[in-house]
Amino acid sequence: MRAVVGDKIQVHGRTVGSAGQRGEILEVRGPDGAPPYLVRFADGHEGLVHPGPDCEVQARTD
Repeated sequence: MRAVVGDKIQVHGRTVGSAGQRGEILEVRGPDGAPPYLVRFADGHEGLVHPGPDCEVQARTD
């Protein structure tokens, strides 16, 4: 998985009925766009994300 600052990340819910989370990548801390990523989620909280198979990165649209 590769990302740049400004890309969007979607974390899908892990169980039936649980909501996913969407956020913006603020920092890329791995080499060459690799994880982990510092993300600001839609509800305003920030966290360090090590994406798993339940995540998608969408390139920013300028």
